Amino acid sequence: MAQRYVRVQNQEGRIYYGLLKPSQSVQVLDAPPWLQGQPTELHLEPESYQILAPCSPSKIVAVGKNYADHAAEMGTEVPREPLLFLKPSTAIIPTSGEIIYPSQTRRVDYEGELALIIGDRTFGCTAAQAQNKIWGYTIANDVTARDLQQRDGQWTRAKGFDTFCPLGPWIVRELSPGARLQTFINEQVQPVQSASIDQMVFSPDVLVSYISQIMTLLPGDVVLTGTPVGVGPLQLGDLVVVEIEGIGRLENTVISREYTVVQPFEKS
Repeated sequence: MAQRYVRVQNQEGRIYYGLLKPSQSVQVLDAPPWLQGQPTELHLEPESYQILAPCSPSKIVAVGKNYADHAAEMGTEVPREPLLFLKPSTAIIPTSGEIIYPSQTRRVDYEGELALIIGDRTFGCTAAQAQNKIWGYTIANDVTARDLQQRDGQWTRAKGFDTFCPLGPWIVRELSPGARLQTFINEQVQPVQSASIDQMVFSPDVLVSYISQIMTLLPGDVVLTGTPVGVGPLQLGDLVVVEIEGIGRLENTVISREYTVVQPFEKS
């Protein structure tokens, strides 16, 4: 089994990076692993910690329409170059966290994705150099308010709600190029999404190189690499599970939460 790097919180509220052992205990590291964190003598027993999202990035850079079949289902052609957008870090929740269905939307979609974790300050690198800038891999769900995405024309609101970026459960260092990504709803046997990650139009190293020509990527930043065909709506109470072969499984439940939405002022 590949080493699994986690970020956890103990019962006193302290946050640690660590190595998840087969026994489910965590060996604590003295720093984030991409910053050369080393194992310590501190071990957390399975009942003494809560698993968090595996990193706390300065930004999440996401890529749209990076699988040809998904571009087709959205009624568009594959972009000639990577289509980038940003998600706020405040959208991140861990595995077992709850996706909040906002009152402003009538359709919230799942989008299972491979996520890259950046390990070094990265600007202006080539695709060959980018291979050494990708520290590891995890799973993401680029949750999207589809009606707002179509209405707004740009994607910030539709993809930026709190809880709209489930991430985890842990990070692995290596991943097979042909690893399969699958999304399941409510533990149904048949996946709603199923594709090999090597079906991406732009590969991970190309994406990191392209992004680095525009902005500096910092250690711990996250790159979402796009979703395959099969996106669809979530309902209240749904359990959505994204699995990637060689990493694990990210699972989250959809809930509602009542809060006041301030309406914009109307022009007089």
